[in-house]
Amino acid sequence: MNFDFNDEQRAIKESARDMLASRYPLEEVRRLALEHERGFTDEQWRELTELGWPGIFVREEDGGQGLGVVELVILQEELGYALAPTPFFSNACAGLLLAAAGSDEQRERWLRPLAAGEARGTLAQLDEGAPMEPTGSSLTGTKIAVADAGSADFLVVAVGEGRHFVVETGGEGVRVEPTRGLDPTRKLFAVHLHGAEGHQLEQDPEATDRAYCTMAAALAAESTGVAQRALDMAVEYAKDRKQFDRPIGAYQAISHRCAQMLLEVEGARSVSYYAAWALDHEPESGALAAAMAKAYASDAGWRVPASSLQVHGGIGFTWEHDLHFFLKRGRANAVALGDARSHRERVAELAGV
Repeated sequence: MNFDFNDEQRAIKESARDMLASRYPLEEVRRLALEHERGFTDEQWRELTELGWPGIFVREEDGGQGLGVVELVILQEELGYALAPTPFFSNACAGLLLAAAGSDEQRERWLRPLAAGEARGTLAQLDEGAPMEPTGSSLTGTKIAVADAGSADFLVVAVGEGRHFVVETGGEGVRVEPTRGLDPTRKLFAVHLHGAEGHQLEQDPEATDRAYCTMAAALAAESTGVAQRALDMAVEYAKDRKQFDRPIGAYQAISHRCAQMLLEVEGARSVSYYAAWALDHEPESGALAAAMAKAYASDAGWRVPASSLQVHGGIGFTWEHDLHFFLKRGRANAVALGDARSHRERVAELAGV
């Protein structure tokens, strides 16, 4: 097995790192998180669409680039490293479900413009109270913690028995309300549906499960990028900060903590890319690999920033320092799409333990 990227994947990673570093310095991330209602600008989104990122995983016949999960995971790690406040991931979640279970007509209507960056979608998964039950094609109920719903053109709404409906946010009976979340760089909304018209996707449990596994692997990669950036910040500070005329990184209490952070980052990266490879090339192992990746990265994604905060000492606890944004993104990612405990239970179930 070749564990290295091919030339195209390497180019995607390098160009993404360079572009995101120039567009999202931490002062811009802070400004967007705290001052911008949507958390991103149309110009920033346009730059991503010009690179073809929204359709990177979409088949060419549906208007995408026809690449795989590995390429999606590469982008997600770099987006996490930059802490980019962008609707890319929520848009990808909607696109993955449309690609998995959309009819020809539905893919033409929603997936093709999504891949071109002309329309944005998001996944509405969590219910407020009892699970939502549709009446025919009519949906009534409230979905909570819906990422980027305020700027989305449509929602993919999950209901009971593995069913999904596409609902246009501008349609009758749809009200989107901003809500506060732990992570200010990813805007959350409550979506209230009252007799909203939905368009049901086809029920294909195997394809839908693969879509959710892909989301889990992609989010694990984003948490890996968050952890890597927090580690880099800790190492840089440990080299520069001196006590008793020695860099604090020379002391075992700091160096051992940094070594543990490195172990967790590399472990999260390994399982995330293995999950991506399995979903592309060994589908029978994909579900287990994705659950392993999400379980491990859910913990690493917030434990590494928490350790980085300890390395920084008092300055790391201040509002003026940017480290708390990474800690909050990692903690929010840890519970999104199932927390570490639920995915470890899934690993045990799939492994027959």
